[in-house]
Amino acid sequence: MVVTRASGGDGSDYVHSTFASRYVREPVPKWRMPAHTIPKEAAYQIINDELMLDGAPRLNLASFVTTWMEPECDQLIMASINKNYVDMDEYPVTTEIQNRCVNMIAHLFNAPVGDDEAAVGVGTVGSSEAIMLAGLAFKRKWQQKRKAEGKPFDKPNIVTGANVQVCWEKFARYFEVELKEVKLREGYYVMDPEKAVEMVDENTICVAAILGSTLTGEFENVKQLNELLTLKNKETGWDTPIHVDAASGGFIAPFIFPDLEWDFRLPLVKSINVSGHKYGLVYAGVGWVVWRSKEDLPDELIFHINYLGSDQPTFTLNFSKGSSQIIAQYYQFIRLGFEGYKNIMENCMEIANVLKEGIEKTGRFDILSKDMGVPLVAFSLKDSGRYTVFNIADSLRRFGWIVPAYTMPPDAQHIAVLRVVIREDFSRSLAERLISDIEKVLKEMDAFPSYIVSSETAHLGLANDGHVNKTVKEIQEDVTRHWKRFVQEKRTGVC
Repeated sequence: MVVTRASGGDGSDYVHSTFASRYVREPVPKWRMPAHTIPKEAAYQIINDELMLDGAPRLNLASFVTTWMEPECDQLIMASINKNYVDMDEYPVTTEIQNRCVNMIAHLFNAPVGDDEAAVGVGTVGSSEAIMLAGLAFKRKWQQKRKAEGKPFDKPNIVTGANVQVCWEKFARYFEVELKEVKLREGYYVMDPEKAVEMVDENTICVAAILGSTLTGEFENVKQLNELLTLKNKETGWDTPIHVDAASGGFIAPFIFPDLEWDFRLPLVKSINVSGHKYGLVYAGVGWVVWRSKEDLPDELIFHINYLGSDQPTFTLNFSKGSSQIIAQYYQFIRLGFEGYKNIMENCMEIANVLKEGIEKTGRFDILSKDMGVPLVAFSLKDSGRYTVFNIADSLRRFGWIVPAYTMPPDAQHIAVLRVVIREDFSRSLAERLISDIEKVLKEMDAFPSYIVSSETAHLGLANDGHVNKTVKEIQEDVTRHWKRFVQEKRTGVC
């Protein structure tokens, strides 16, 4: 029983039960700050009780973000949670730790730096900020060159696939850069390098390739993109570069696919971002961006501040930020090493295969994800006549599973899929349990031919009395139209 010590009317203290107190009987403050204080135990209990209604993070199979770390790392995080990273002069060791991480990542990505040479990079709040910084560097480099040539520099663009994460759209809108997207097609859910290079023009500041598509986990062919773009640059005299968004795949490819050429081994790759809070195995709040060389990061974007104690160069969109995740990243690097990361990623891949085989055995789904990519399983229904992937996702929540269902971007928006992301803490036993629960859901739905008549389709003119007044084809078309409207102009995934 939780007890609270409070003051009586006569000034004396007395002890009472939190759940018998007035603090849980009155409405929770929602719009205005309350006028009076309450006991810390009561405040904790009120908030803790509401948070119980959140989904369980480890059962959230929609997210790529790390949901488990070792207790020792948790202790380091709590011990440094009150350190503001920007105070570099006050916390020089934390600054040094960030620099160590940058160098480790740069060498992991085969940056052309010597053993004693400092790599060029910075820690960020996530890959979204990292992409903004990389994009700004490309834009400024392009503008400088255009000015020097006496050419217009007011219409920059980026070429990428329609499968990019929403942070690319944010960058384009916030920093006034046109986003030229290569459309997808059924059976091909990543950017086509040939079509991408065709869209490149003199105003293209970079081509962005995705190492680990949010939609299917597939790696895009960066090597082919580099070859095709090299030829176009020679023909046109341009020097259009490549940025690799390795938010999800950057901590997978070096350990599982070491011979895959996607990083700084390719001459046109000038910068790479990666999410430490995804397969970098750190809690949410850390990303990284590294550049091939100092020449690829314009000096004019770097600020020098001295009012915190000494000259501090900084290139970030945020100023204040926590130190905990940077320290946690360094813990994972020295704790696991190359061997540890390799073992974890291999295990994730094996469990993804177990899940894939179990889903295939149901005979109800087509697998859309590829072996060369992030450890996830993306799958679509072979027959959506009686129920959809959205119905399945909704039913799985009864078992605690959070499995996202979504439609693909243009021009494959008629394809609706489910996606299960395999993280470090998703064991084989959980994979087997998920397969069992999917089978239960399918069996339940098979027992109700009109199962598709649910909350999301009732307003479309379908009967609510158990009888379907439309043909199966008409129902499919109605459901597809509804979900297209629902996801229009939206994207999936987290950075």
